Amino acid sequence: MFIVRWVLGRIILFFNFIFAPKKRQRPIAEQAKIDEQTRNMQLYQYPACPFCVKVRRAIRRQGLNIATVDAKQAEHQQTLLEQGGKAMVPCLRIEENGQVHWMYESSDIINYLNQRFA
Repeated sequence: MFIVRWVLGRIILFFNFIFAPKKRQRPIAEQAKIDEQTRNMQLYQYPACPFCVKVRRAIRRQGLNIATVDAKQAEHQQTLLEQGGKAMVPCLRIEENGQVHWMYESSDIINYLNQRFA
């Protein structure tokens, strides 16, 4: 089963590389404002997870600079479990006004990003 997952993961990454969406271009001042808003966001993800790829493609389409965190590393997985409540990816960590929100489900994350930054 490990070999099948590994092969499928590499196929997903290959096609994502080949068919990567174009990054949205904004005026410099507007992009700087968006970068400031996304500075406190992190996407906990696995590189070859199809749902994580879906979210990363949406982030690229919007031209957002959201940091990605590899949740396979033990310390990040522990943080995800302890603070977020689930060891599930993709997960968007949003820190606003001193509060931290953890958003799961790729469709919910994409809808949130589209509503906020479109």
